[in-house]
Amino acid sequence: MRTEKLEEVRWRYREEALRRGVSPRDVDLLLGDITGKPLASLIAHGDEPVDAGALDAMLQRRFAGEPLQYIRGRTEFFSREFLVDDRVLIPRPETEVLVESAIARAPRGARVVDIGTGSGCIAISVERARPDLRVTAVDVSLAALAVANSNRRRLGSGVKLAAMSILDSARGAFDVVVSNPPYISEGEVATLATEVRDYEPRIALTPGPRGTEIIERILAAAGDALVMMEIGFGQEGPMREVAAAHGFRVEDFIPDLAGIPRVVVLSKHG
Repeated sequence: MRTEKLEEVRWRYREEALRRGVSPRDVDLLLGDITGKPLASLIAHGDEPVDAGALDAMLQRRFAGEPLQYIRGRTEFFSREFLVDDRVLIPRPETEVLVESAIARAPRGARVVDIGTGSGCIAISVERARPDLRVTAVDVSLAALAVANSNRRRLGSGVKLAAMSILDSARGAFDVVVSNPPYISEGEVATLATEVRDYEPRIALTPGPRGTEIIERILAAAGDALVMMEIGFGQEGPMREVAAAHGFRVEDFIPDLAGIPRVVVLSKHG
């Protein structure tokens, strides 16, 4: 352990973070994790000792490009804290639009399935807000389901978990399908930020050359269910074509806070 005064450590690493293009706020968050103190306390008690070695080890990972959420082992989503690591995609604020849509549109008592649940953040958030719903979360990755199970236990959720590729063994069993599928085309992966491209699971980012391969499989398996999915920038046109090819009608495109169409709502019966 290498102890130094908290104030000296904080300012030194904040300056280094700026030089390396990393937010100084990351330094404060990691210091808070190490000390167990909020930012106001870090500022007010700058003379107290802190383990500078522990902070340095964390920040070297951050400077190398590893996402802050993986280093901390957690992130906030829909006002709850979820455990995350490199087995799952990091929940993003724009995905909260999908949760809000499912909460608002799912019929009372509906059977809901979250396809490709990852950390479980969508399924658990929907189930916590709508206890009348019967929510199941599926993922092809057993490693991801282990993370979802940890979050389910921590948050007291009644979501059911199942290892499944799309809905191969559960066709027709659900009234509502929600999903944040991989939708980035293979050609776009190289353009992603380092912390996304090199650290988040590739299976959760891209399904293939078109970017719609998993979306197509979901619609092929969804039966008569109401479907709500997150989509990428500029995918409205392709979504209309894919929906029509599988007998679905686009009911709505719902924008995120940046005004980008982020969630598509589809049904077969209007």
